[in-house]
Amino acid sequence: MIKVLLVDDHAVVRVGLRLLLDTAPDLTTVGEAADGLDAIRLSHDLRPDVVLMDLHLPGLDGVAATERIISELPEVRVLALSTFDLEEHVVAALRAGASGFLPKDVSPEELIEGIRIVHRGEATVAPRLLLGLIGTFVRPARPRAVVAPAELSLLSERELRVLELIARGLSNAQIAEEVGLSMSTVKNRVSELFAKLGVRDRVQAVIVAYEVGLVTPGDGRP
Repeated sequence: MIKVLLVDDHAVVRVGLRLLLDTAPDLTTVGEAADGLDAIRLSHDLRPDVVLMDLHLPGLDGVAATERIISELPEVRVLALSTFDLEEHVVAALRAGASGFLPKDVSPEELIEGIRIVHRGEATVAPRLLLGLIGTFVRPARPRAVVAPAELSLLSERELRVLELIARGLSNAQIAEEVGLSMSTVKNRVSELFAKLGVRDRVQAVIVAYEVGLVTPGDGRP
């Protein structure tokens, strides 16, 4: 069973989410929190697999709560929920360590599958769908770097190429075709790339590529 902690300041939303998750045979709601501090406390107490995190919370907001949870409990995954008018907060949540985000009007099927994807350690949103968002809000100069420029020197020319292709929204299969490698080799290269950059998934890798200037807005494929 995938243990899920619900975080939203509206009780009716939490009730609806709980009822929805109860329909999935492999998901169980282990707790509910109405603010960021409660989310952190319950994450420690309940050790959920996935925290479903609203970003707009009273007191300590969802971004700050996400950063604390990921820092203190790195085995916990955070899936951010947001409306599209909070795009800048979404990018901040991804920087803080969230494994992805979904809009609040997502379908029940997409939400349940998103939780499963996050639990597997993957990103819930294809990088190509983030290109406009990240291109708008991510800037090369930043006070809190996800990766230091020196760490890029650890990457081979081929690894830099793979990072660039990830940032352009290509899947592993498309990358394999582009660089002439097998799928298994690309999967291994991507895992090694994430380890060298200190990122958890493709979403954070895309952010790194934009922040260090490896790709720029408009570089992504349609």
